[in-house]
Amino acid sequence: MSPSSSNQPDMNSKRKPHVIITIGMAGAGKSTFVQRINSYLHSQNPPQPPYILNLDPAVTHVPFEANIDIRDTVNYKEVMKQYNLGPNGGILTALNLFTTKFDQVLDLVEKRAETVDHIILDTPGQIEIFTWSASGAIITDAVASSFPTVVAYIIDTPRTTAPATFMSNMLYACSIMYKTKLPFILVFNKIDAQPHDFALEWMQDFEAFQVALASHSGSRDSEGEPTYMNSLMNSMSLVLDEFYKHLKAVGVSSMTGAGMKEFFDAVEESRETYRTEYLPEIERARAAREKSLQDIKEDSINRLMGDLAVDRAANPKAAAEDRWASDEEDDDDEDLEVNLIDRSEEPYPGQYIDVTRMRHQSENINWPNPG
Repeated sequence: MSPSSSNQPDMNSKRKPHVIITIGMAGAGKSTFVQRINSYLHSQNPPQPPYILNLDPAVTHVPFEANIDIRDTVNYKEVMKQYNLGPNGGILTALNLFTTKFDQVLDLVEKRAETVDHIILDTPGQIEIFTWSASGAIITDAVASSFPTVVAYIIDTPRTTAPATFMSNMLYACSIMYKTKLPFILVFNKIDAQPHDFALEWMQDFEAFQVALASHSGSRDSEGEPTYMNSLMNSMSLVLDEFYKHLKAVGVSSMTGAGMKEFFDAVEESRETYRTEYLPEIERARAAREKSLQDIKEDSINRLMGDLAVDRAANPKAAAEDRWASDEEDDDDEDLEVNLIDRSEEPYPGQYIDVTRMRHQSENINWPNPG
């Protein structure tokens, strides 16, 4: 802990923990990266153990101890079996089921907010399942509206040396950043195997990327003309030049621990970006939504009153007899009995089954096929 922070205990006591959402292609090393930053925070003086959430229901082993593990709530293999799903469908359905209980997750996290500095989310290996699903958006918006949040996009550096692969990663990162609107950090992982200097050069100088693209095999057709893909990536490098200006990029090694300090420096810098850019955007969206609901309510009331006025003008006699019942007439309703049926004791046809309890094998439940 820095001396400046130790001199301000009141400010630190009110400081919210920072949420780090790790996202990346399969094999980029997300879980190993989470394990490394977990180890790094534990090694600080004093130790700063994070609060970790594992959101991958299909992983068989994680190299860290998760505080909240989706596998304790949803049995991924049982979801596939009962609903006749494939691997990706099973992961998506398991994440959707877990999201229905995410309010409880937030309650648990908020109880620990005063004792931890970092909350880490390890997402499924299939990147599209989290980034483009409704459950992923709900989880991201829920944590981002409660805590300062940053997205760490993990990149497999050795596999990104080809210009086409590099451009694919950048396009995906661009789409995720503009979808979440959150502070964004490009994390070039595995720099112990391949330094990331080439990637930083391509991001800072689009002409260097175009030179690398032109020298790459397969950039020209049989007649010596640039291929369609080559021309497209040339154009995209110019488009993404503005995108790179709003990005922080760090190189790390999940194996050796190199670059961890630089990563957390970037995380700390993103806190100010979250406060000055994301929070005002949330407030504007909330105000616009409330105004829209108020306008709809006022429009409905105005139309109702207009319809009543037309009805009274067309039927003045009926309007004169339209009145509230007297107190004596109201007394008759007090004797009416309402019989409520409590169905909690016995199962009934069409009863909702809480699939999130499916891992407890003590209950012999034969779930219906939704098809």
